[in-house]
Amino acid sequence: MLRLPRPLYMEMVAHCLEGLPDEACGLLVGSYGGDEVAHLFVTPNAAGSAMVYEIDPKEMLRVDREARALGADIMGVFHSHTHTDAYPSPTDVAQATDPAWHYVLVSLRDTHPVVRSYLIRDGHVSEEQVQVPGLEVPGLDGHTDLGPDPDRPAHPGPGPDPGDPENPGAGGLQATG
Repeated sequence: MLRLPRPLYMEMVAHCLEGLPDEACGLLVGSYGGDEVAHLFVTPNAAGSAMVYEIDPKEMLRVDREARALGADIMGVFHSHTHTDAYPSPTDVAQATDPAWHYVLVSLRDTHPVVRSYLIRDGHVSEEQVQVPGLEVPGLDGHTDLGPDPDRPAHPGPGPDPGDPENPGAGGLQATG
């Protein structure tokens, strides 16, 4: 489970919305291999594209240095999907080279942003819950999982369907009060 403090969650979603019509991106900082995000660094999308994102190597180096100055490490990356679900594309999977990182996707396809996180190891995608303490979601109690929309068809992409009841790793956003 990835734990993301509410102010960082809000900053991440705002950055993704501000990036439209292009994909937006940034880096998650905390304990390498850990589950708690301590800092979030927004970065420009060097690709300047609505279809792909790229973080400039100089930006990676800058964030890595700042993270180390904070006594932390880069622990993941986030980016938006402007027209598709919050599920890793084949390009996302191919670019996921660090098995200890969290890969967070923010889908801006629908009216409300959808945030999901994945672990990607050796091309295998597994979803993990995203917990945002203090996030209030209308119609949701403080401990309910925001799973996939039951009215939407199953995800056609590779890997497990996040809404599959047989897939205990299926997660989503969990709002806690």
